[in-house]
Amino acid sequence: MIKQKKRGSLFVLSGPSGVGKNTLIDTVLKRNTDIVYSISATTRKPRIQEKDGVNYYFLSKERFEQMILENAFLEWAEFCDNYYGTPIAPIEKTLNKGIDVIMDIEIKGAKQVAQRWPDAVLIFLIPPSIDELARRIKNRRTETSEEIDARLAQSLVEMNVGRMYDYYLVHDNTEHTVLELEAIRLAESLKVKRTDWDLVIDSLKGDLNA
Repeated sequence: MIKQKKRGSLFVLSGPSGVGKNTLIDTVLKRNTDIVYSISATTRKPRIQEKDGVNYYFLSKERFEQMILENAFLEWAEFCDNYYGTPIAPIEKTLNKGIDVIMDIEIKGAKQVAQRWPDAVLIFLIPPSIDELARRIKNRRTETSEEIDARLAQSLVEMNVGRMYDYYLVHDNTEHTVLELEAIRLAESLKVKRTDWDLVIDSLKGDLNA
């Protein structure tokens, strides 16, 4: 048997609001034990039932700003007077164990990740149509008609940025889209650049000498 020493891969999932990123990720995590979700850090206060280290890493503003100075975030942003960001250390620890990490993030954050982490696998999730996206957003019943129109307009803008990603997935059927995402993971795991090739060669020699 060929032995391979592999490091985990970082998968970055983006897409317009309402496309179903959370549904897709939840399904992937339930089906696969060798991939984990990246937990973000924030300076906002925890909501009811939210737990530190589970939903977010809840940090003070001072600690967050210190981590910015230490270059300890893969990406970060400020929104509504609160900081949000992705700590590098937990991701590094997980990848070094050979476990994949998946994160969902908006496009600006994905650009930061691509610059900071060239090996990251960027995946853009799109709806089967704008009409279907509108239906999904309306079914959430959390936005007004004006807010829905604004989200759809923003989605069209975001679609043009999708060309910066490595892969795209059409989220028409969750089961089918999960299988496509798993196929991407398999393809990435078989890339030579992610493999200790000397170990592969040594394994082949061992088979010949057995």
